[in-house]
Amino acid sequence: MKILLTGASGLLGAAFAQAATRRGHNVIGMVGTFAGHIPGLAEKRSLDLTDETGATSAILEVFPDAIVNCAAVSEPARCEADPARAQALNVALPALLARLAHHLSARIIHLSSEQVFDGADTAPYAVKSTVNPINLYARQKVESERLVHAAAPGFAITLRIPLLTGNSLGGNRSLHERLFADWAAGRTPQVYTDEIRQPCTAANVADLMVELLERNDVRGVFHWAGAEALSRHELARRIRAHFKLNDTAAPLEPVSRAADPRAAAKRQASLALDLKPLAGTVKTPIETFDAQLDQLILPPACRAWYFSG
Repeated sequence: MKILLTGASGLLGAAFAQAATRRGHNVIGMVGTFAGHIPGLAEKRSLDLTDETGATSAILEVFPDAIVNCAAVSEPARCEADPARAQALNVALPALLARLAHHLSARIIHLSSEQVFDGADTAPYAVKSTVNPINLYARQKVESERLVHAAAPGFAITLRIPLLTGNSLGGNRSLHERLFADWAAGRTPQVYTDEIRQPCTAANVADLMVELLERNDVRGVFHWAGAEALSRHELARRIRAHFKLNDTAAPLEPVSRAADPRAAAKRQASLALDLKPLAGTVKTPIETFDAQLDQLILPPACRAWYFSG
């Protein structure tokens, strides 16, 4: 299968390139300014994905069997800081990709987020639970889901995914990498004790995406996450313990979102997901957090600090 992959240099995009290649697929990756090597790509192309005309021409030239959209402005704070760019990548781009997928009769996987829910109801959220976005990023994800499935109803899969763990190409994108960056710089990261997430690795999501592309009977919106719903504080504590760090070398500051009205207004309390109907019907396993920890490596930029202690 010839697969066009946007966001190929990101945490999930890079994981997908390797997963798809292991299965014998041909992956053409689209990146912005990333100049490094991306394992698994048959070809890497630089492209401004906010340029609709240029993106259309490039994708039609590739003429893929499938499109996988991993490009996004995925941090709520960055969306608020540059809403126009976030709108272009989080809404306009997936709508364009879906129209092209319909034109090419190509499967398309679009990535959404558990943040489409408000976190106020009793979790876990099912696929058919009512969405209620409380920040700009979440509103853009809700809009993108609607546009993608309106444009390519016979070809589209949307995966709502959780907080991702794993090892990024640059060593600075995932949860443990950012914790290590803080510790190496002498900072104490603040971690919420009352913000619950259900993480899984980018590699695990990538394996699922490949499996779904290989099944012609799958369409619609689905949920995927890990096996455990944990507070951000507990996640950070377990990462620290896994790397045999103590509170002196790797301090954490527990904080409460409920105690900060500004945080509570834009940060969801609990975003655990019900994984049916995929759970039990796919070969990709649901990961425990211990299994995720076993896959994490020290970020290269932090190795000198780690071993100096």
